[in-house]
Amino acid sequence: MPIRPAYMYGSPLVPFCRLAFLLFFTGCVPFAALAQSAQTQPSQLHLELNNLQDIEGACRLSFVATNETAAAIERAIFETVIFDANGGVVNLTLFDFQDLPVDRARVRQFDLAGMGCDSIGKALINGASSCVVEGAESTICKDALLLKSRLSVELIG
Repeated sequence: MPIRPAYMYGSPLVPFCRLAFLLFFTGCVPFAALAQSAQTQPSQLHLELNNLQDIEGACRLSFVATNETAAAIERAIFETVIFDANGGVVNLTLFDFQDLPVDRARVRQFDLAGMGCDSIGKALINGASSCVVEGAESTICKDALLLKSRLSVELIG
């Protein structure tokens, strides 16, 4: 008599194997989805205009920068344009944000001499004048930039 596989005799092993495979597969799907969403999560460089403060004939702008790009930025310099309340350009300058380590917030302050904070209408990040990553210029400061303002003074880019 030839030997026949157990599944030919209606063995309970077949439904058990199918059930085990199904449970294993459905258990893996959520982990695969989580892994994929973690890989596709956009990398961002958050730049927030956090505060304006009048100090001895100048307006001090305080920014909070958070680098979520997974690349340490060794130096970030942004060309910044300041507009008055009527939309006129009153200042074009370079703000040196220095180094921006990964996943750590940094506060940077810049003083605009001869200007009161109440005269500022909005600020424009005109672009990255310099962005150094791993010793070389990079486009990450431009490509990943996300702007926000906590104030009535708008931060645009």
